[in-house]
Amino acid sequence: MVYNNLVIVLAVAASVPFLLALVPRVPLPGPVLEIVAGIVLGPAVLNLVQPDATVQALSVIGLSFLLFLAGLEIDFEQLRGPLANLVAIGLVASIALAGIVGWGLNIAGLVESPLLIGIALVATSLGLLVPILKDADAVARPVGQLSIGGASAGEISAVVLLSLFFSEHSSSPASRILLLIGLACLAALIVVTSIRAKRSMWLSKTLVNLADTSAQIRVRLTMVLIVGLAAVAMHLGFEAVLGAFIAGAVVRLVTPDADQKHPQFHVKLQGIGYGFLVPVFFVTSGIQFDLGALFADTGSLLRVPMFLAALLLVRGLPALVYRRAGLSHAEVMASGLLQATSLPVIVVAATIGLKLDAIQPANAAALVAAGLLSVIVFPLIALPLLNRSPRPAKSGTPVEA
Repeated sequence: MVYNNLVIVLAVAASVPFLLALVPRVPLPGPVLEIVAGIVLGPAVLNLVQPDATVQALSVIGLSFLLFLAGLEIDFEQLRGPLANLVAIGLVASIALAGIVGWGLNIAGLVESPLLIGIALVATSLGLLVPILKDADAVARPVGQLSIGGASAGEISAVVLLSLFFSEHSSSPASRILLLIGLACLAALIVVTSIRAKRSMWLSKTLVNLADTSAQIRVRLTMVLIVGLAAVAMHLGFEAVLGAFIAGAVVRLVTPDADQKHPQFHVKLQGIGYGFLVPVFFVTSGIQFDLGALFADTGSLLRVPMFLAALLLVRGLPALVYRRAGLSHAEVMASGLLQATSLPVIVVAATIGLKLDAIQPANAAALVAAGLLSVIVFPLIALPLLNRSPRPAKSGTPVEA
């Protein structure tokens, strides 16, 4: 193992928060700057750092941990609450639009795999959306509940579909569906077993006693779950990220009240992810970004606004259905913009697509560039709309829209 390139990658990851702190009025998400820094320092521009085996290995682990944290963010109460029907209608509309857009681009000769493009367009960056809604004091409002529910549904659908149809291990669709059901059953079994095990007085007491010692037992058990489900997913012919994503959902279901009863648990997991592994993935994605392919010709560059518009169409337009919940025009527009904000799954889809020759480098670069622009532009437009939309009265009586 050689650490020279890894040192630079980690130095970039440590520098980004300081750079963002210098311009606090510019709400630029950290992952965007990490990817841009990787592009500048990588072979595409300055050629100061290379994606060697050590960096790539940690990047793959970081990708899995990113999907784990995304699964951990899913609020299942939002997906089965009173607004669930609207979320479901919006998701169906998004999938339909994604299919139409992917098919249309393929007919026009602009993309190679309409299915891959459609799946990439369905996802929303849930991890970026939640902090924005919290800053706008909108999480508990209908606009926040619908946006988080829609983002969760989109994230789940994109990861499952990506693993179902795009994997390095080929098999028939029917067998893959059966294997996916088997993986889901295994996850359900883990959830049920874990919940029942929590009823054991001895086990519960032991977990509490060891949670904040050098044993860090909750973190260790979680790491076993992430790697274990990732390994099972790979053995079943899926991508490891699906297992990691399911692990996040399992932890969320087993410990739904972790924020109140074990407030340090999620903090520790986020420390491992956002403090170490996830930034390595984003910086490495920038290092591997094919800038030459993006600027090879005008047609490649014009694909960036095309994919950006496709994101807004596929994820933003279905937010119109949220008007049925009484949202104002400003809230509907804000929700649509936030749902169209997507980056991590797009990077994942582009990475997998390149490995499987399902997407050309120019399209992969343009798709990632569109994702970068979406997390910069769309939240900047959505936040003022959220701030000027009506708030519910403090007494609990709703304010008329």
